[in-house]
Amino acid sequence: MPAKAKPSVNTIRKSPIKSPRKELVKYSVVVPVYNEEENVGPLSAEISAAMNGMPYEMIFVNDASTDGTLEALTALKPTHKTLRVISHRENSGQSRSVRSGVMAAAGDIIATLDGDGQNDPADIPALIKKMIRKDAPENLALVGGRRAKRKDTWAKRAASRFGNGVRKWLLKDEADDTGCGLKVFKRDAFLSLPYFDHIHRYIPALMLREGYVIEFSDIGHRNRQFGVSKYTNFGRLVVSISDLRGVMWLTRRSRRPGGVDEV
Repeated sequence: MPAKAKPSVNTIRKSPIKSPRKELVKYSVVVPVYNEEENVGPLSAEISAAMNGMPYEMIFVNDASTDGTLEALTALKPTHKTLRVISHRENSGQSRSVRSGVMAAAGDIIATLDGDGQNDPADIPALIKKMIRKDAPENLALVGGRRAKRKDTWAKRAASRFGNGVRKWLLKDEADDTGCGLKVFKRDAFLSLPYFDHIHRYIPALMLREGYVIEFSDIGHRNRQFGVSKYTNFGRLVVSISDLRGVMWLTRRSRRPGGVDEV
């Protein structure tokens, strides 16, 4: 019996985005992935287990991977009914992948996590619970994860501590670990932020700029099991200098009306 043909990548990429009925989805888990063929299967299964019983969807955003990531995701759809797969036609980076997923999301509350498997999906419900608790501040818009015990190399941990310290000092964004991919935030609040590449590292500062309240919680962190990191310390340093200056400018140029009333 001949093997079943794989779906055409071009056909998948050119299919229009179809959102589920919003009343059936309250939470959207957005996962940006680039060349994570071996990670998407285990990660989707863990998300499904963590979100079991909750009105949710998971959206994997394939950033024009050059390996079999897209095919692996497509093969998972029959067994993961909450899975949606979005694919960029050209590689556009992590921040654009997150934004594409949020724009397509049906949920009002978004959870994001990295596609390398180092974030544990089991931490998502606790962050959501903190977001929606009855005594939460009225304008709470973000609950960010803070990796308590990072499973990275010494060099990467040292570079992150230095970068986080400088950024926190200059931006006063309250974030000890802005590079953590696991975050829960309100969809409308995120889409109100000015977009630029690498925005994912400055979401706390930009949320504060818009007058929102942000909070943080400790979460777990795991070793990468498959694939390789897409970032280097030097690469992050080069882009972070110009990004930091840009966010500082945005913060200085911000004026808030203190509320808007229709009369």
